[in-house]
Parts: sequence; structure tokens; C-alpha cells
Amino acid sequence: MFEKLENMRKRFYELNGLIADPAVMQRREEWQNLVKEHAALEPVVEAYEQYLKAMEEMENCREMMHGDKEMAELAEAEYYELRDKTEKLVEELKILLLPKDPMDDKNVIIEIRGGAGGEEASLFAGDLMRMYHRFAERLRWKVEDINVNETELGGVKEAVFMINGKGAYSKMKYESGVHRVQRVPETESQGRVHTSTCTVAVLPEAEEVAVEYNEKDFKIDTYRSGGAGGQHVNKTESAVRITHLPTGIVVECQDERSQIKNREKAWKVMNSRLYDFYRSQRDKEYADNRKTQVGTGDRSERIRTYNYPQGRVSDHRIGLTLYNLPEFLDGDMFEMVEALALADQNAKLSKISD
Repeated sequence: MFEKLENMRKRFYELNGLIADPAVMQRREEWQNLVKEHAALEPVVEAYEQYLKAMEEMENCREMMHGDKEMAELAEAEYYELRDKTEKLVEELKILLLPKDPMDDKNVIIEIRGGAGGEEASLFAGDLMRMYHRFAERLRWKVEDINVNETELGGVKEAVFMINGKGAYSKMKYESGVHRVQRVPETESQGRVHTSTCTVAVLPEAEEVAVEYNEKDFKIDTYRSGGAGGQHVNKTESAVRITHLPTGIVVECQDERSQIKNREKAWKVMNSRLYDFYRSQRDKEYADNRKTQVGTGDRSERIRTYNYPQGRVSDHRIGLTLYNLPEFLDGDMFEMVEALALADQNAKLSKISD
């Protein structure tokens, strides 16, 4: 590990010189790549140099411990403080050296669908959509609805929307899976608790060049947009449906009044779905890694339960239960997201150790 860190430090200072070289600055794309590499190395090198400095100070303390008695006692106390510091820095460096998900900084496309439970599942799907919207608002991320299929009672059969924000995928990727709700529906006269489910899929926004298209593989339909109870009815055929014939993937968008804008949004979703589909098929290592990552595995897995009578939300992957259900549904998901990220890191560290 330390040999790798030393090589990274040498490269970091080499990049310092290259970035400042006027000749390199002229080659803009090369210069931008070097700046990006430099930024990625900076936190690692900074932590490594803190470690080296602490080790040097520990050696000085060790020498002072053999001198004057009073100074030796002070040096010994400082030595043990520095030892604790170096141990923490080593753990921090291990985490910094973990392979980073190249998708972490991407925007995300989130798809929510009601599962078992009929109208109650649709109402819960609407609650989840609002929860993610509120979470995004707290982080000052931008949310764009792509296709929201509402029910007459205010629920959502299907919701597809995009979240634009730095690091959106790194925080949202743990939401993929089956979400379960336990509560008494408003239509339940005897006060019995019902269980319903929704599925959530989180896809990183793919680059436009990520998937090679063959126009013959796609079928594009336009139709009049509409909503529950006649809401958002449009007299023109502004809604767009794109079908990828080889895979059967279908994307619909009717959120915008303009067919052109709906078409643009639909293509973004299609591109991301195809990228996710082909990547998971092509790269077996990626599929294996998904199983080891907290929250990014099988979408049929029940990942979380929202229990209204007890006011709790429990994540089954990490065994964490929070008793702040109203706040959580209002977008205060930070404690859960941080715990899932930490568990993911620990799982990767454990895998490397094994």
C-alpha cells in the first residue's frame, strides 16, 4: 500500500509541473485530463503526507523519551496521541485507495413503480417520489419529471424522473430495490395494517455516445398526453413512446407540452436503460460487484420497510432502524445514506483483506 502511495505522491508533484507548463496548457483536452487526475490524487496525497509527518514526529518523540524525565513524560503522551492519529490515517488511506465507481458523479434517472397492494402501493409510490424530490431539494439538486402516471386517488402507478446534481448517483444508488410499507389505508374501516410494496430502480445518466444506435432497432410512437381525471390533457400528439425492439425496453414521456422536449427526455432515459442493460450483460465482473455493493444488487430484493404504526424506517441490508419516519419521508435521508455508504466501504475493504 505504501509503495503505491509513494508512487501516487511522485505523480502528484509531476502533475503540478505539467499543469503549470504553458506548452501543455495549449493542448486544452490533455491539460483538462491532467487537472482532473491531479484533483483525484490530491486528497490521497494530502492524507499520506499527514501520515508521514505524524510518523516523523513519533520518531522524534521516541528519541526524547530517553532524555530528561519531565520531557520524556510529555514526549510519551504525545507519542501515543500521534500513534492513534496514524492508525486513523491508515484507515482513511485504505478508504481513499478503494476503486471508485466511475458513475458516482453522474446524474441519475429514478424509476418508481407500484408493486403488490393495488391502490395503496400506488399511493406509497407517490410518497417515495415526493421523498426523493425533497431529498434533492435539500441538496439543491435539480429534478426533472419525465413520465408520471398518476391514479385518480392521487397515487402514482409509475414515475420516472431525473435528478441533476454533482455526486447524485453516489448517494442515490443505494435506493435500488423493493421498498415495503406497513400502514392502515384510509379506506380500511377496521384499522388493519396492510403491507404494500414498490420497486425503485436507479440508473446513472449515460453519456450520449455510450450506446451505439441502429435506427432500425427502435420504434417511435406519438400520442396525446393525458392524466388521471383528464388532467394535463393535450389536444396535440405531444407524448412520445420509444421501444427498443431487440430488448423490449419501452420508454414513455408526456411531461412536457412539446413533443420535441418529450422526445429528448425519452431518449435520455432510453440511453441510460440500454447502457445499464448492456453493461450488466457484457461485464460479468460488474454483475458480481453489484452483489457485493450495498443497495445496488438485485432489484427484487426487499431493501427497506416503512412502518407507520411504529414510526420507523428499517433498512434490512445493514440492520439500521430509524424512528423518524415523518422526517425521513420529508427527505431527511442523510443518516441512512451515510450509513449505507459506510457499509459499502467496509464491505469493499473486507473483500480486499480476504
